Amino acid sequence: MIIDDHQHVMLPTTFQLAKMDEAGVDKAVLFTTTPHVERAEKATLKEISREMAVLYNILNGSYTVEERLAKIKEIITELKTAISVAPDRFAGFRTTPLGLSEEETSQWVEDYVVSNSFKGVGEYTPGTIEQMGQLEAVFSSLTDFPQLAIWVHTFSPVTPEGIKMLMGYCEKYPKIPVIFGHLGGSSWMDVIQFAKDHKNAYMDMSAAFTPLAARTALTETPEQCLFGSDAPFGEPFLSRQLIEYVSPSEEAARLALGENIARLLQL
Repeated sequence: MIIDDHQHVMLPTTFQLAKMDEAGVDKAVLFTTTPHVERAEKATLKEISREMAVLYNILNGSYTVEERLAKIKEIITELKTAISVAPDRFAGFRTTPLGLSEEETSQWVEDYVVSNSFKGVGEYTPGTIEQMGQLEAVFSSLTDFPQLAIWVHTFSPVTPEGIKMLMGYCEKYPKIPVIFGHLGGSSWMDVIQFAKDHKNAYMDMSAAFTPLAARTALTETPEQCLFGSDAPFGEPFLSRQLIEYVSPSEEAARLALGENIARLLQL
């Protein structure tokens, strides 16, 4: 089974399913989304900027906790609706608000993640060191939910310092599976080396900084690599081709294209 570990909700869902079929993807792990860049049909800068504006405000910490909570609830409803269209083709992850206490975060996970049979929490995109620090409340709360993984964006705007903080959480909470989204961006060598020494660290291959990064990860840690497209920001068809092209062996490609994520999330 070919499983894309990272897609965002695309509208309409029939369009998303068609993209999956084109790429031969059997199942996708679906994440909420704030910007719907697939609406930018002509892909002009003006159209894309309009869709991305709200996300940029979130990353910059421009919203209050209350405003962020309201937005999260809105996009969570969108996620649940998309999954209900084709529950055999989708699994889900849900984020939690940063800035809550550990107790509040645990309650949120119980009420909005576990109760809906989602497989993990994320995507978190901590754009500041302060936000990365707030992520520890999520890690601490997940000790009560060992079946859940956490997916954290590790490309820009996350900095190398932020990635090091994430590595620290990974070491402090060794029973929590941590997915380093986008393979660490330009810090890919550091992330691959870290994954070699920490078996709870997994690497999402979407938006890999360079094909060499993907090839090295597949060579060094094939059992911790996860095929992802980051659709609609990436193309599932091309992302799958990258894995198949650079993989050092058919076995490594098979692990990355579905077996690893199926085992991790019990799909």
